[in-house]
Amino acid sequence: MAKLIKAPSLMRAAGTAPKTIEEYVGRANSGTSDVSIARMVSPEGWTEPKQTPEFDEYTVVLKGMLRVESQSGALDVRAGQAVVTPRGEWVRYSSPEPEGAEYIAV
Repeated sequence: MAKLIKAPSLMRAAGTAPKTIEEYVGRANSGTSDVSIARMVSPEGWTEPKQTPEFDEYTVVLKGMLRVESQSGALDVRAGQAVVTPRGEWVRYSSPEPEGAEYIAV
């Protein structure tokens, strides 16, 4: 049976400067452990520590620019673009530009 998600759960974010995470599907909001779908808004200057995820990450930037640093180098992902980061590779996300970034992460 289909399950309505009435509203997202607000999550705590790692990194500098406050970042908003609204989880629609995932452990906290829907009890789903095999996928997470969240809308994120990060202000100018936000950065997180390096991480090595155990899953592939898919990110679509809706507004602004999201910088994605990894072992392979750095990518500036802008509104209307997407990035896939593979499991097991270290990655660090940041939003260095004045408007910050808004994006969906899966």
